[in-house]
Amino acid sequence: MRGWLVETAGGLPRSFWYLWTGTLINRLGSFVLIFLAIYLTQERGFSAAQAGLVLGLWGVGGAVGTTVGGTLADRWGRRPTLLTAHLGAASMMLALGFARGLWSIALGALLLGLFAEAARPAFGAMMIDVVPAKDRLRAFSLNYWAINLGFACAAILAGFATGAGYLLLFVVDAVTTLIMTLVIFLKVGETRQPLVATGGPKAPTGALRVILTDRIYLGFVALNLFAAIVMLQHISMLPIAMADSGLSPATYGSVIALNGVLIVVGQLFVPRLIKGRSRSHVLALSAVVLGAGFGLTAFAETAWFYGLTVLIWTVGEMLNSPSNATLIAELSPSELRGRYQGVFSLSWQIAGATAPVLGGLVREGAGNATLWLGCALLGGLVAVAHLISGPARERRAAALRAVNQPPPAPVGQQQATGVG
Repeated sequence: MRGWLVETAGGLPRSFWYLWTGTLINRLGSFVLIFLAIYLTQERGFSAAQAGLVLGLWGVGGAVGTTVGGTLADRWGRRPTLLTAHLGAASMMLALGFARGLWSIALGALLLGLFAEAARPAFGAMMIDVVPAKDRLRAFSLNYWAINLGFACAAILAGFATGAGYLLLFVVDAVTTLIMTLVIFLKVGETRQPLVATGGPKAPTGALRVILTDRIYLGFVALNLFAAIVMLQHISMLPIAMADSGLSPATYGSVIALNGVLIVVGQLFVPRLIKGRSRSHVLALSAVVLGAGFGLTAFAETAWFYGLTVLIWTVGEMLNSPSNATLIAELSPSELRGRYQGVFSLSWQIAGATAPVLGGLVREGAGNATLWLGCALLGGLVAVAHLISGPARERRAAALRAVNQPPPAPVGQQQATGVG
């Protein structure tokens, strides 16, 4: 056990652990997004389509936020971008809690999505900056573990906290966001490499053009977009489906917490399980399992059956996350890490904007079963696309590793530094 712990968590930089701690604290209070669909339909009386619209605007704000956040992370710096985004997110979280009308709630969701997601590319770039390439699979898996430990606790606690009023969810979420901000402010310095004037790399003036012409990376981002559309149904349409089955918000909280519990128990073993395996095959398997889990939701009526579907698609999510994280790092030129992180995050925000709207329209127009079986079909198509596009991605990653590898030291220097 000691050897496994050292192999899993040993040797990572101190800055990583401060980021990890901030992530855990923040996620322990991540109440609002988990229960927003229930809050909108049961507390505010909105229809499924109106709730989908609000959640979609959250995604639209997030799409703008990740784009701006990625650019600021490269130009302004990771740390100031993170601090500004988190402060804005905490403020808008409170504002959304006090909003009442449809359009004031929609505006609050739009602005909250903008600030909350502007932090994502800066955080991802900072993680890549501080963790050596050989340790990134472990580091991203550990961070993902912290996210889901917090998520599991938050889902259970929030389900019971709704009894004290939904406003409490918004307040606690804002407070934990501020605590993460304080951890970064006190313990984490700027990690962006200095500009050319001080000896470091400088992003090319045509950075956006570089990304928009990177067909291999954009193809990878597109596949993540379709997988995310499936995955994000657990935030928008799943709670509504469970409510229609006569299940309470507390039951939904307990069921969705299974997602975090399984990841907490199993995610630390995933890096060893997939190490050395083809990432394209892992991502394809992930998409199939993800689609199967959501597809089975079409037949769920009881809490235990919903719980089973959550456990199935969670396995797909566990396989997806570390492979995605390492591929982003290896497909991103070092001087464009923030922007590349922003583009990848943009796929999640586009999914966040479209998934609830599409889910609501399909569910109301074609029925609950059609929605979930369509998710299964989409997962299968994504799996085939990963198998086809995988070899080109790996060739690109190998080429970038060769470019970013530091040149060997002169023979005399090698001999001098190798003594003792």
